[in-house]
Amino acid sequence: MRIVLANPRGFCAGVDRAIEIVERAIELFGKPIHVRHEVVHNRQVVGRLRGLGAVFVEELHEVPDGATLIFSAHGVSSAVEAEAARRGFAVFDATCPLVTKVHLEVARYARDARDVVLIGHAGHPEVEGTMGRFDAAHGGRIYLVESVADAERLQVQRPETLAFVTQTTLSVDDTTAIVAVLRKRFAQLQAPRVEDICYATQNRQDAVKNLLLQCDALVVVGSAASSNSNRLRELGERAGIPSFQVDGAQNLKREWFETVRVVGVTAGASAPELLVRQVVAQLQAWGGEVAEELAGRPEQVVFSLPRALRKTAPSA
Repeated sequence: MRIVLANPRGFCAGVDRAIEIVERAIELFGKPIHVRHEVVHNRQVVGRLRGLGAVFVEELHEVPDGATLIFSAHGVSSAVEAEAARRGFAVFDATCPLVTKVHLEVARYARDARDVVLIGHAGHPEVEGTMGRFDAAHGGRIYLVESVADAERLQVQRPETLAFVTQTTLSVDDTTAIVAVLRKRFAQLQAPRVEDICYATQNRQDAVKNLLLQCDALVVVGSAASSNSNRLRELGERAGIPSFQVDGAQNLKREWFETVRVVGVTAGASAPELLVRQVVAQLQAWGGEVAEELAGRPEQVVFSLPRALRKTAPSA
């Protein structure tokens, strides 16, 4: 059995930054450091940070007064931001800068009294945060659209003001189809100046499409809560390729690969490379060859840390 690795795969710049913010905050200010929501959607990453002293919470009432608080890479609503300021937390914002870009677009559209369509998945923390950045006081309204069917039945009161933004981790193909329906129905639809789906999401989806040309099974390393990992698995399923999404090597089953000649392996943007290597090692233990790595699109994006976390750690 050949093992072929997608490229690029795994951590993106936003995930790297979010994890480093938590690590640096613990190093500089000591534990515990409270983090609202999982900083990124990966069990191994969250478990390791918890071991270092991070405390993950879902709501601010779980955070004690005087605490240091970190917002996850998925971003938060204006209301959460305001509540954190009111309670006087020392806050470090690990929101991915590409998510922040969408927040700024939504806020600008709200100030212009536009109506906005957010294309995304209900209940995802990024969507909740983005919806919560829209201020309806100016007279506009925000609508959530999850599918082509939603786009086809969407009813708006002011179609001439309509604009759209998207969750950053969506399927590129699905989003293109939804936008096509919206453009057909609303001729004056305003698009983002720069596409909202992030470079890392698109690059990983393109890499999987290339991988699927030569494999007859796909393994995606990524937790169930990871939106971008789910989208990678769906690409394989739509191509008719047996596709398995796993947290790590411990979730693999030998029978999945009994008749497989070429297995493709990739990882979502929140999955560390260590987990990929462990998956490959398990496949090799079951008879797989040394892994081949496909050529891919280089990624050189780096996001800087908040200024206060660039300081050196205090001396003992």
